[in-house]
Amino acid sequence: MTYIRETIVTTVDNQGAVHIAPLGIIQQDDKWIIAPFRPSKTLENLAAVPYAIANYTDDMLVFAGCLTGRKDWPTVAVKGCKVPRLQSALSHSVLKVVSVNDDGLRPQHLCEIVSEETHAPFTGLNRAKAAILELAILVSRLHMLPPEKIEAEIKYLSIAMEKTAGPDEQQAWSWLMQRVKDHRDARDAKGKDAIHHEHHHG
Repeated sequence: MTYIRETIVTTVDNQGAVHIAPLGIIQQDDKWIIAPFRPSKTLENLAAVPYAIANYTDDMLVFAGCLTGRKDWPTVAVKGCKVPRLQSALSHSVLKVVSVNDDGLRPQHLCEIVSEETHAPFTGLNRAKAAILELAILVSRLHMLPPEKIEAEIKYLSIAMEKTAGPDEQQAWSWLMQRVKDHRDARDAKGKDAIHHEHHHG
């Protein structure tokens, strides 16, 4: 059984340029595994600078933003670490890569926790935030899921949104839904092409 925690992972390249990515990190005993798919900037950065920060945040704009091309979020320097943390992190862990198991597709970076710090209180679970996290994961898998499954999930998740979302959650939801709509439109256009093609060449 793997225990996965949804985080925003910050890494840097040799020049110190920050990359921000939503990643589920995997617990292994007292360590964490970061396993980004190849190719990815996180992967390149970890090879250059073998440190990452796992940012624990309930700011859903960051999750939704990273999946919709909005990758610039404010960061704050962390003492004694080359990698900065997310400004909106409630807490963070500084992770140091101790070994890499490269399986080709998803190299597993086993990391030990160097230090941890808390910045702001966690103010309780909010269903809209959880719904956005689920929609974000759905959006990252649009190409793998059947349309019915996508529609059913969204219908269910939107109930929590209607009841409990604040303005930030509504904004995050709309960014993700735009991605769903683009995916749907592209799929419909492909379908129309096929029908059009059949009609003329049947």
